[in-house]
Amino acid sequence: MSAPAARRPESEPATGWDRSDPVAVRRAIRAGAHRGQTGTLAPGHVQANLAILPRDYAEEFARFCQRNPKPCPLLEMSEPGDPRLPGLGSNLDVRTDLPSYRVFRDGERMEDVPDITDLWRDDLVAFALGCSYSFEEALIDAGLRLAHWDDPSLVVPMYLTGIECEPAGRFRGRMVVSMRPFAPAEAIKAIQITSRYPRVHGAPVHIGKPELIGIEDVTQAWQGDDPAIGPGELPLFWACGVTPQSVVAAARPPLCITHTPAHMLVTDVRNAALAVG
Repeated sequence: MSAPAARRPESEPATGWDRSDPVAVRRAIRAGAHRGQTGTLAPGHVQANLAILPRDYAEEFARFCQRNPKPCPLLEMSEPGDPRLPGLGSNLDVRTDLPSYRVFRDGERMEDVPDITDLWRDDLVAFALGCSYSFEEALIDAGLRLAHWDDPSLVVPMYLTGIECEPAGRFRGRMVVSMRPFAPAEAIKAIQITSRYPRVHGAPVHIGKPELIGIEDVTQAWQGDDPAIGPGELPLFWACGVTPQSVVAAARPPLCITHTPAHMLVTDVRNAALAVG
């Protein structure tokens, strides 16, 4: 299938666009008016992790997602060569609508770029995966504090664990987790809330003792910003959608494109639509 031409407005002001409207957000990103993190944009709407792979790898990666729904909850998969994900947004284009993309070749990270139109091919398949921003909004609404929401320049700390994912063909490797610290009573509330969002990572995969999942020093993040854990707080670890960036090292596809952490795909889907129970 041939990809439709990228839809670019002739101009978009750097200010004045509606940050609460997912369509306006994508248009601004497409026009280069926003290149930062997306966490505070389009509140109430699902944001997605992204992984793009050649068709020869797509079936195996889809199986990997099915076998590892905590780190890789699959929201939608495109047809080969089609940059659209109509179930997530009618005017959505995965080549232009993220503020930053991470490019891997033969399993090695090469660069972060603001647009992948020139890299797009007719054999590429896009995977949109659930993102923790959805459950984080529910945590905030419940009165729980998240440091990286207080300071939008921060990125949630992420760690490469010793937890082995269930392999699928050439895709295998260790789970990446994100961490948020809470006082014990707040931790119970956080677990209850996030368990209602299985399509965006769900409940934590581990609580309290990072060394038991292969994290030697919780104060040093693998990606994102180093955390500040207060006295008496427990670190809670959630499966993370950056996991595909870990497993591509083993699969070594000739090309893989993902989101840059915290620079997500903003969709039209409401967070409430993903809640269960």
